[in-house]
Amino acid sequence: MTTETLSVPDISCDHCQRTIETALGRLPGVRAAVDVAARTVQVIYDERAVTPATIRDTLADEGYEVAG
Repeated sequence: MTTETLSVPDISCDHCQRTIETALGRLPGVRAAVDVAARTVQVIYDERAVTPATIRDTLADEGYEVAG
């Protein structure tokens, strides 16, 4: 398992949190926790099941761009 903390500047509310956690939770081998105040997403994922690019693409599909 790999853990990454992603900066997502557009996170602003509980709705954002639910949207992101639900979308990433649909990916195989992925768990996500959003910190609204810090505007970050901690992602724990199985690198054999999903790539960082897939995680970023999933966020982008929901309207959230990863900074950096």
